[in-house]
Amino acid sequence: MTVAQAVVEYLSKQYTVDSVGGQDFRERLIPGTFGIFGHGNVAGVGQALKQYQQLDPTIMPYYQGRNEQAQSHQAVGFARHTRRRQTFAISTSIGPGSSNLLTGAALATTNRLPVLLLPSDTFATRAADPVLQQLEQPYAYDITVNDAFRPLSKFFDRVSRPEQLFSAFHHGLRVLTDPAETGAVTISLPQDVQAEAFDVPEEFLADREWRIRRPDADDEDIRRAAEAIRAAKRPLVIAGGGVLYAYANEELAKFAELTGIPVGNTQAGVGVLPWDHKFSLGAIGSTGTTAANAIAAEADLIIGIGTRYEDFTTASRTAFQNPDVKFLNINVAALDAYKHGTSLPIVADARKTLVKLNQALGGYRIGADLEQRIAAEKKRWDATVDEAFDTRFTPLPAQNEIIGATNRAMDAQDVVICAAGSLPGDLHKMWRVRDPFGYHVEYAYSCMGYEIPGGLGVKRAALAEAAKGGTQRDVVVMVGDGSYLMMHTELVTAVAERIKLIVVLIQNHGYASIGSLSESLGSQRFGTQYRALDEEHHSFDDGDRLPVDLALNAESLGVKVIRVEPGEKVIAELEQALRDAKAAPERGGPIVIHVESDPLLDAPSSESWWDVPVSQVSELDSTKQAFQTYVDHKSRQRKLLG
Repeated sequence: MTVAQAVVEYLSKQYTVDSVGGQDFRERLIPGTFGIFGHGNVAGVGQALKQYQQLDPTIMPYYQGRNEQAQSHQAVGFARHTRRRQTFAISTSIGPGSSNLLTGAALATTNRLPVLLLPSDTFATRAADPVLQQLEQPYAYDITVNDAFRPLSKFFDRVSRPEQLFSAFHHGLRVLTDPAETGAVTISLPQDVQAEAFDVPEEFLADREWRIRRPDADDEDIRRAAEAIRAAKRPLVIAGGGVLYAYANEELAKFAELTGIPVGNTQAGVGVLPWDHKFSLGAIGSTGTTAANAIAAEADLIIGIGTRYEDFTTASRTAFQNPDVKFLNINVAALDAYKHGTSLPIVADARKTLVKLNQALGGYRIGADLEQRIAAEKKRWDATVDEAFDTRFTPLPAQNEIIGATNRAMDAQDVVICAAGSLPGDLHKMWRVRDPFGYHVEYAYSCMGYEIPGGLGVKRAALAEAAKGGTQRDVVVMVGDGSYLMMHTELVTAVAERIKLIVVLIQNHGYASIGSLSESLGSQRFGTQYRALDEEHHSFDDGDRLPVDLALNAESLGVKVIRVEPGEKVIAELEQALRDAKAAPERGGPIVIHVESDPLLDAPSSESWWDVPVSQVSELDSTKQAFQTYVDHKSRQRKLLG
C-alpha cells in the first residue's frame, strides 16, 4: 500500500482510553479528516481518503472545509468539547496550503489542545527541483515552508522515507494524547513519499489504545499543601481550563463548600462552578469581576488549579497586592505548576489532587469575616451585571444588552462561542454560565476568525454527544463584524452539511476592542473604524461609513438570516430571534442573526489593569496623559517570585 493509504488506515485504528471517577471511556482519537487538495496531497492522502470512502465510509470520513486555518480551528473546537479525547487530522497541499495552517498550529499549541496537521511537502527525492510553490533558501537547501511549523508545534517530524512513518506517528500521537504536552502535532509528508508503495507491517495497522495519563499527587505534596491552606487567612482558588479537562469541577465544588475558599476563574475555566454558586467569584484579572479582583488583592495564598497564569489572569501581575502572597499550583504540566517561583508545586491531575485535599482538609474552614466579604462582593457585582443587562430602549443597544439577551434566550446546556475583539472580555466578566460545557471562548491566542469554524467544531462534537444519548446542545457563536470578515467562509461548510449553527453577528462598523484600547493609550481610536478613505488627510477615521451589508453577505452563502432592525424593541426582538433559531430543525443549516450595536458603550469596569506599553514621549496631549496613567499602574506591578 502507499504511505498515504497506510496513514489513513492507521489513523482509523487509534483510540483514546480514559478513566475518570471509576468510569471508563474509549473513543476514536481521529474520527475524521479535513482536507483541501492540490499538488502534494491530491495523489496521496486525497487518493487514500477516496479509496477508503468507496470501501467503507466509516473507516475515515472526509470533511470538506473552505480554508486550512479554519479546518484546524474546527478540530480545536471539537477537541475542547470532547475534553481532548478526540480531534481531527488536516491534510493540505504544499506551499500556501501548508502555510495556511500556521496560525492554526499556534492557536492549538497556545491553548494546549490537540490537532494533527499533515501538511504536504516538496519532493524528498528532489527529482523535480524546484517545484511550484517551493521555498528556496541558498544557505540551507533542505528547508521548506513546513519548517515554520517547528516552533509552533509540540511535535514535528518529516517523513522522508516510508520506513520513518512508524516512529513519526508513534511519537506524534504520544504527544497528541498527553495532557501535559498536547498541542499541534505536525507530520510533514513530501508529495512523492505519500504516493510511494511499501510493505506495511500488520502490527502498524492494528488497533492501538492511547491511555490518557492522569498522574496522582504525592502524599508529601498533599501534606504540605494542606498545611499551607490551613495557615492561610485569605486563600483564593484560581481555576483554569485544566479543571474542566480533568473533570474536576464536582470535586472543586466540594472543596469550596467544605472550606469556604472562594473560586475565581480564567477564560478557559468558565464553567468550573455555576455563576450563582455561593463561592464562585466569577472571572478574575483584567477582564474579571470586581468581586474576584477585590478578594485577589488581599489574598495571602493563591491556589492555582489547571491555569497557566497568563497576563489577563494576573492583571499583568498587579492583581495580587498582599505583600506575603504565596502560590500553591496544581497542574498536570510542570511548566505551569512551577510558575511564580512557587515552593508548592503539585504536578498531578487536578481531580485526583482535589480528592486527596478534600480528605486532608477535614474540619478546616475560612473565617466568618472572609465569608461575609465574599457574599457582599458577589452581591455588588451581580447588581452591576443586572444593570448592564437592563434594556435602555435605545435604537442601538450596548453590547452588554446584547450579551444579556443572548444569555437569557439560551438554555443552560447550550454553548456560547467567541474568540476575539471586545466580546471575550465582556463575556468573561458577565456571562452567567450554568453548565461546565456552556462556555467556549478561545482566548489563549484570541484569534480573529476563530468563532465560526471553532463553533462548527463544537457543534460537531455536540451532535456526536447527542447521538450517543447525551445532552442536546445548541451552539451559539457571538462574533463582531471585524472577526466575521476574517473567516466567515466556513458558513458554507455548515450549509453543505446542513449543520444548525446559530451566529449572533454584531455589527458596530469597526474594531470596538482595539478602538477602546487605542483610546485608553492616547491614540484616539486610530484606524479602528470601517470608513472610506479621506484622501486629503489620508485618514480612515472621518470618512463616510462603508455601505457593507453583512446580512446580505451571509444570505449569499445560502445561510438563513434574521435581521434585527434598530429601534426601541431591538432587545426583545433579538431574544425572539434567538428563540426562533433554537426552534429551527436540527439539520436545517446555519442561522445568522444580524444586530447593530453602539461601540462606544462600554462594559462595567473590572477595576483592574492590563499592561500595554504607552509611548514615553509624544506630541499628542492624549498620549502624554495616558503615559502618566500607565506609570501609575506600572508602579503596582510585582515580580511574584515566591
